[in-house]
Amino acid sequence: MSQNNWYDTFMDILSKKYPKQKQLISALMDLLALEREAVYRRLRKEVVFSIHEIVAIASAWNISLDEITGINSGNISFQMKAMNYLEPSEEEANFLRYIIQSISFLKNFPETEFMDICNKIPRQLLAGYPYLNRFYLFKWMHQYNNESDTVTFSKITVSKEKKKIDEEYYHAIKQVPNSNFIFDRNIFEYLVQDIQYFCSIYLITDQEKEFIKKDLLALLNYLLEVANKGCYPESQNKVNLYISQLKIDTSYSYTYTPEVNICYIHVFEKFEIYSYNSEMVSNFMTWMQLKKRSAIQISEVDEKHRIDFFTKQQKIIENL
Repeated sequence: MSQNNWYDTFMDILSKKYPKQKQLISALMDLLALEREAVYRRLRKEVVFSIHEIVAIASAWNISLDEITGINSGNISFQMKAMNYLEPSEEEANFLRYIIQSISFLKNFPETEFMDICNKIPRQLLAGYPYLNRFYLFKWMHQYNNESDTVTFSKITVSKEKKKIDEEYYHAIKQVPNSNFIFDRNIFEYLVQDIQYFCSIYLITDQEKEFIKKDLLALLNYLLEVANKGCYPESQNKVNLYISQLKIDTSYSYTYTPEVNICYIHVFEKFEIYSYNSEMVSNFMTWMQLKKRSAIQISEVDEKHRIDFFTKQQKIIENL
């Protein structure tokens, strides 16, 4: 591929990332610390992006060399963004805000679909429940904190800025036009067992356990409302809830839009490995849709299974 051709491909990719030129210009100004006119000159091709600028863009916007050069290497690359969700740096906080802005933008595309297959309660639901969200941060710290000192639940403090980001994320995710969740049938039981374990080793007090329990019951009641209505009550956007009849070993998800598609594998409790590769995303979508064959839909339809599931979860949580 000639230099002109690969550069044209690179410019096309930028346009696809931000279809509206004003958004593209603003994003490039922030990323490259350039004046508006300097960005205009590059987009008009009066000035060529330097190699350092191209690398910075590719790294920040997850653009692979295969995409830029148009050469299919036969490899499918996954990336991982390691985040400190408890005390995010300014760069990490900006990245989280970018994610929220991107999610909010999806409401403009009715075809957008989000699907999550999970063996733990997904982050987009946790974000609205402070003690429950804090418990997952606590568990993450306990498992992956490099410090030798044991951290108790009481020592987990979330900054006002992080709380604001969580709230914005919780509200933004409700704007996705179509959402699908397939839960492991023991998803609440696994969580209750984790809470009981940390109580048994005195890292969570009885009072703290009651606060977490209260959030759990509130979440369960919210999910029941979603299941009854088949949508988020705040936005009326479609939500399908399924219960897997087979054990789910790994949580994974995809987001489909007419513009950009991405698939995730959730690892290390709070991290994601992700890929924008169109072939892999297509495979992910197919594989995940097939999981419905071994799952029961409990939203809107099948009232008996819906009542049975939520009644069982209520008893599990009440015994905490």
